[in-house]
Amino acid sequence: MNCQARGRTMQEETRRRRRLGRGGPEVSSIGLGCMGMSHAYGPADRREALRALRHAVEIGVDLLDTADAYGDGHNEELVGEAVRHRRDDVVLATKFGLRGAPGSRSLVIDTSPEWVVAACEGSLRRLGVDTVDLYYVHRRDPRVPVEETVSAMAGLVAAGKVRWLGMSEVSPETLRAAHAVHPITAVQVEYSLFTRDVAEGELWDTCRELGVALIAYSPIGRGLLSGSYVSDEGDQRRSLPRFSEENLPSNLALAQAVRQVAADIGCTPAQAALAWVLAQGEDVVAIPGTRSVAHLVDNAAARDISLTPDQIDRLSRAVPPTGVAGERYPQHALAWVNR
Repeated sequence: MNCQARGRTMQEETRRRRRLGRGGPEVSSIGLGCMGMSHAYGPADRREALRALRHAVEIGVDLLDTADAYGDGHNEELVGEAVRHRRDDVVLATKFGLRGAPGSRSLVIDTSPEWVVAACEGSLRRLGVDTVDLYYVHRRDPRVPVEETVSAMAGLVAAGKVRWLGMSEVSPETLRAAHAVHPITAVQVEYSLFTRDVAEGELWDTCRELGVALIAYSPIGRGLLSGSYVSDEGDQRRSLPRFSEENLPSNLALAQAVRQVAADIGCTPAQAALAWVLAQGEDVVAIPGTRSVAHLVDNAAARDISLTPDQIDRLSRAVPPTGVAGERYPQHALAWVNR
């Protein structure tokens, strides 16, 4: 099959809508990562970001992902403003655990029970809502037993301030320990043709054993797989090893290989990359980030793409797991993941 949308069968509807975990919400298989609207990728146009957020709801992209650390709270305020009158039409996901270090612009990890409660109150206020749908631990502080963190999060569920719990960039062992305290609905991890080792293997096996959904962030390789990567002034991707002067040419060559496969299929490179992620299982949801309505619409169309086994294989071979140049994060940030 090619990339053209058709009348929807049950299989096609499964590509568009998926349930998070065994008892979580049903969401669009392609959600929206909102970070870049406030943070990390250079200057953003607030008006265009609001247009994109509101249009996402209009076209059924209803899983909106933010965090209190994105733009120092600005991103949550932006998302809250955009959906103020459409609260029942979206699933709001936000994260806590990264906070500013006193007297510094750097971040520290805080997953103490006290900060769990305080951070949630701040997120509720900025979002302008009474309840967060999906509340993630952004990064885990190994000095704090995960059982204590999740117990505090479970208290938020009991108080009606949070509906479902999630973890981000955690080890299989941490996920098991957390799930034993309170059901974990989703694990968020970087996953794309460019980054497969993190999710594939023990973590994914553990998620599937426990009935936990996998939320793939950066599913287009932080824009590299779109075939139109441009770095603006202030773009933090410049600090990532895969975007260094040494590694970028090799990675762009891989992206060009994806572009060629996508052309043969009949869709855009971003759509091919997203369809590949969704094809890995019905327990996977992708949350590509964008700040533009045009890219939002292009990404959302990947929900209607059904790749053949041969097309999946060609895309996998276009980006060999050992062929990507550079780590996904600098060394200091790598120390914060898979804990």
